[in-house]
Amino acid sequence: MCGIVGIVGKRDVNTQLYDALTILQHRGQDAAGIMTCQGGKMTQQKANGLVSDVFRTRHMQRLVGNVGIGHVRYPTAGSTGPALAQPFYVNSPYGIALAHNGNLVNADSLSEELFKTDLRHVNTDSDSEVLLNVFAHELQLQGKLVPNQDDVFAAVEGVHKRVSGGYAVVALIARYGIVAFRDPNGIRPLVYGKRDTDKGEEYMVASESVALDVLGFELIGDVAPGEAIYITFDGELHRKQCAQNTRLMPCIFEHVYFARPDSIMDGVSVYKARLRQGEKLAEKILAERPDHDIDVVIPIPDSSRVAGQALAYKIGVKFREGLIKNRYIGRTFIMPGQQLRKKSVRQKLNPIELEFRGKNVLLVDDSIVRGTTCQQIIQMAREAGAAKVYFASAAPAVIYPNVYGIDMPTSKELIAYGRTQDEVCKEIGADWLIYQELDDLVAASAEGADGVSEFDCAVFDGKYITGDVDKEYLDRIQNARQEGEGGQKKERREKEEESPIGLHNDSEDLHVH
Repeated sequence: MCGIVGIVGKRDVNTQLYDALTILQHRGQDAAGIMTCQGGKMTQQKANGLVSDVFRTRHMQRLVGNVGIGHVRYPTAGSTGPALAQPFYVNSPYGIALAHNGNLVNADSLSEELFKTDLRHVNTDSDSEVLLNVFAHELQLQGKLVPNQDDVFAAVEGVHKRVSGGYAVVALIARYGIVAFRDPNGIRPLVYGKRDTDKGEEYMVASESVALDVLGFELIGDVAPGEAIYITFDGELHRKQCAQNTRLMPCIFEHVYFARPDSIMDGVSVYKARLRQGEKLAEKILAERPDHDIDVVIPIPDSSRVAGQALAYKIGVKFREGLIKNRYIGRTFIMPGQQLRKKSVRQKLNPIELEFRGKNVLLVDDSIVRGTTCQQIIQMAREAGAAKVYFASAAPAVIYPNVYGIDMPTSKELIAYGRTQDEVCKEIGADWLIYQELDDLVAASAEGADGVSEFDCAVFDGKYITGDVDKEYLDRIQNARQEGEGGQKKERREKEEESPIGLHNDSEDLHVH
């Protein structure tokens, strides 16, 4: 999962892009990058680390131009390193930079096709670079010295015909404009808006509406599945549907975990969706255990807080903030490497003993993925004196790999895979475990939304909506992931050996530079 942004303004957009990426930091903490354009010249800064660490004053001073794009990255297949930071760039045709959120399921065959047929070289194993070269090739086929919106839309049509997976894209074409487009199923989110200034209208596209809100842009709406938006350097906005057989099936895990609660996606308020998740989970608790002995409901911050509040209110139990978060530690789910996740949980959360001692505690989390975090938090609750520790997941059991841009590529890493609910409960060390029902989760997101009734729920039900994901593909990405993590471990060992005191830097291990 990544965050993307693009702005066509009437003044330098460097600081606005920086601010937008800071707002979208929750979507990726592995790397960040910005590309701006002035007078046909592209300027870029990108590196591993948080937004606040990647950009310095000297970088901002050279990132000049009224048009630019930005990206925050988290790795989806174990790959890391500064070479994979985005935006990516190709100089032909015109000079194109591209930032991408999602994952392509046919990246391997596309990469081979690009080399053998399109005569293009892909320098990394990133599917984003593959996507950039496909778009560049399709745009070059239009054969224009000065492309117009019809040429750009034709190129996007070509991308949709060749590419499969989940993708939201923003691309900067030197001298001409910014194009933003979304996969035909609308799996990955993308919104756009405008702002009136004394010099004219400015436009912005981003992964989440909260980025527009904070920067003072008025939300126009979502980029529709298969649609492309082209904004020229002069500020002219053009729209066109560029795909056939489109349908809106956004990733429901955005509402569960990834998105900020103050965002609106495809007309769905993430905040309202999480409130309803808590209410529906409470109804299930009351149905299964009408005589429950829960003394207090404690959320695991931050993404379960809204659901936890609604749940506590519905069952008539006190809601307390019993776990205090260190906000200078990143989101453990999106940290590369299982060992990093294990180590960071203790650094990230600390219990308030007064809220645990002698009480039957219901811990509420947004989901249970690998089980590492909840296992350690349950142990913390017991060490803080809890009499009993119950656990509630605002999402159903995560059983299947995700192939559309979330770091869940192998079933073996998922604690619920091949286990019953009671077995998961025992594995994480809880006295009782309850999951959300899938129908209730879907209803929590669909209720109140206009035109959204279906969602990508592949991690829960194993239904891959692009129709081209089979066991062979899943086995292949599992092997690739294992090889990638083996390389990471070797790289860390080499760093330790090179260190003069034989120790590795924790902050570097966490990709926080």
